[in-house]
Amino acid sequence: MLTKGAWKMPLITGHEFAGHITELGDGVEGWEQGELVGVAPLLPCNKCSQCLTGNFSRCRDYDYFGSRRDGAYAEYVAVPVQNLIKTAQHADPRAIAMTDPASIALHAIWKGGGITAGQTGGVVGCGPIGLFVIQWMRMMGASEVIAVDVSEDKLELAREAGASICVLATDFDQLQDKADLVVEAVGFEASINNAVTLAAPGGHVVFIGIPVPDVTLANKTFQYLLRQEISLHGSWNSFGSPFPGPQWTTTIEKFGTGELRWEFLISHDLDLSELPEIFRRFAAKDLHFSKVLFRP
Repeated sequence: MLTKGAWKMPLITGHEFAGHITELGDGVEGWEQGELVGVAPLLPCNKCSQCLTGNFSRCRDYDYFGSRRDGAYAEYVAVPVQNLIKTAQHADPRAIAMTDPASIALHAIWKGGGITAGQTGGVVGCGPIGLFVIQWMRMMGASEVIAVDVSEDKLELAREAGASICVLATDFDQLQDKADLVVEAVGFEASINNAVTLAAPGGHVVFIGIPVPDVTLANKTFQYLLRQEISLHGSWNSFGSPFPGPQWTTTIEKFGTGELRWEFLISHDLDLSELPEIFRRFAAKDLHFSKVLFRP
């Protein structure tokens, strides 16, 4: 977003959000003013072949809060009823605002066939999505979760999330352990190659990191995926049927029960007025952060 801009400009960004209903449109039933709700940022067309088969993440003519229409870095947002998600009213709005990255993590695991008790999971890239991947894998019964990142600070967060083996990317070639399911959550050439070779024979690798430059698989990486019969999967967004899907309802449920932890991910909890300066620091790359939340 900082380098390429949004799909259209000018635009109010912000696609990961929750809020309280302040006003209801005519004819809206089943919702109340003041109610805390989650919000799914995708607005599917509900007409294309992918929507009609419940694959809303692949919608061919979608709209999207924060990239194709004005988003949540604002005091108010007008949201269609289909995008509202019921949540426990005792839940912390900050948790519900992180439903999008947590559901993306769950969707990716499901795309790779899931984790069963006793299997080993792997995560390459320990940003917020990667940290949620670790937690989901542990909840599904993973006996070990291997985390790989370039930052020791992020690996410390990975340990808190439940990773049992944490490896700096510079030391990756020394790693002997393998994972039945690996999620790549960065999109860099090195991390993509590492993710493939982290997979155990017959294992699965799911890609959710979005590369900017072209990516090349090294010859030894390609040889490995062929000889060890590694399955590669793409994963996009987090939506299913009925919209927005069990990825979202499961995530909100686990936030409500406390099984899915989120507070340790937050590095900054700020007023919306501080957003311009924070974005300047993002662009200058002089801010160490994990998850940054803004309050209107």
